[in-house]
Amino acid sequence: MASTTASATQLEVLDEQVMDLRQVYVFAPPAEMLLRLLRTLEEVRLLSGERQPAAVQVRLSEMIAVLSTLVADALMKLGRLDQARMWYGTARAAADDAGGIELRARVRVQAAMLPYYYGPLERAANLAKDARLLNRGRATSTGAFAAAAEARALARLGDAEGARSAIRQAIDLFDRAPVGAADDAWAFPRRRLLLYLSGAFTALGEVQEARRVQQEALALYPDRTGIDPALLRLEEAMCMVHQRNPAEACELASSTYLAVPEELRTEILGVRTMEVIRIMPARIRESRAARQLGELLALPTSRM
Repeated sequence: MASTTASATQLEVLDEQVMDLRQVYVFAPPAEMLLRLLRTLEEVRLLSGERQPAAVQVRLSEMIAVLSTLVADALMKLGRLDQARMWYGTARAAADDAGGIELRARVRVQAAMLPYYYGPLERAANLAKDARLLNRGRATSTGAFAAAAEARALARLGDAEGARSAIRQAIDLFDRAPVGAADDAWAFPRRRLLLYLSGAFTALGEVQEARRVQQEALALYPDRTGIDPALLRLEEAMCMVHQRNPAEACELASSTYLAVPEELRTEILGVRTMEVIRIMPARIRESRAARQLGELLALPTSRM
């Protein structure tokens, strides 16, 4: 025990650094955040490598789980998929080491984002389901997050009944859960619930419901909030495809993509913009508007 190195003050300072990063992450470009996250993670890792009392080691493992998840999320947005998978694995191992059910569930539902955007969708649905089962029906924001993530994955897989059931559960859990902070990357505020519901309703082809949650969500997002508003507008474009307005859909997708600052116009945004073309009937994908959108996406983008 004499060789332990983490003082109460050190742990408090690290907790403050992690919270600051969680708040900045909502607004900052992912490439910029990677450097900041990795610096703090290295501090935590060095302490974790020393002999620590069990309670201290749990706190350090919790920090590693949160920071590793955010590192993985940033890498995912940048399209660095192999590295993102490895960091999500590190986050899951750290969360399991810490032992808390809430953290274990949260890390898994965060990890579901990678296969949701890049495939395979079945993996996204399974990770979200694992998180939902870990939550055990408790009225928590993580439980609502897990159900919403499962809903949009199932909707894209064509399981309409399962998606609608998960939507109902997500709304119920969210309404009964304590309200969290809006500007915290580790929270699940109402605007993010609506983002996930937008994905589910859009994939189900329920355009009226999708447009309703999209407009409500956009009203809740500050102008400087990352790429989520752009993702919502791209799903609005997908709704236009469902309504057989492909030219308008391509126009909205193009303007949305170009309006995003270059440092935020990363791979994940390109993947969702391409989805607007992918869901069109084959003959429409050959239209001039669709070809122009595809050419726009082929241009070089900001990547680290």
